[in-house]
Amino acid sequence: MGNYTEMNDLDLFEKIYQKDLDALNELYDRYSPLLFTLLKKITKDEKTAEIILSEVFVIIWRKVNLFNFKTGNVFAWLVLLTRNRAIDSLKRSRPSSEELDNYDDKFENFFIIPYLDKRIDSLDLKTALSIKPKMEQALEKLTDAQKYVLHLSFYEGYNLDEISKKLNIPIETVRDKVMTTVHNLRDNLIGG
Repeated sequence: MGNYTEMNDLDLFEKIYQKDLDALNELYDRYSPLLFTLLKKITKDEKTAEIILSEVFVIIWRKVNLFNFKTGNVFAWLVLLTRNRAIDSLKRSRPSSEELDNYDDKFENFFIIPYLDKRIDSLDLKTALSIKPKMEQALEKLTDAQKYVLHLSFYEGYNLDEISKKLNIPIETVRDKVMTTVHNLRDNLIGG
């Protein structure tokens, strides 16, 4: 059986793949505070965040086979899975002229489950928490406009076209702002 609290994230995922409920419980204990905080920031509603958090762990249980074990990037996969599920919920709650696809297995596999590029550096929870202050400092150095575009994209799920319409600026300008923001954030992180 083993001591689950001592297992790394990838080992827990392998156990979950084998349908080990104790491994899922350990993953929940380890990640639920972080994921719940992210969900509250996106949904702005504690009850909705609780519901989505439980849905995320059901998805993990059902779809762990869609995780790319070769990347080993459990942290990024969990954060993006949670973000994708929250953004989908947010979009479904917006009054919109666009009809959203039915939420079914095919939709979930394509739009909710993250597919990570193998070139993304693997990150674990302990490392992510240790670099959090540096990330916060890097974000703080961005302009208000850059922070807002980043917020619209990551926390509200707007694509470039939607940001363009919301801000009433050309899509090329939005694209430039996003690219400048990403480069500035990277430079701020590297430069400290």
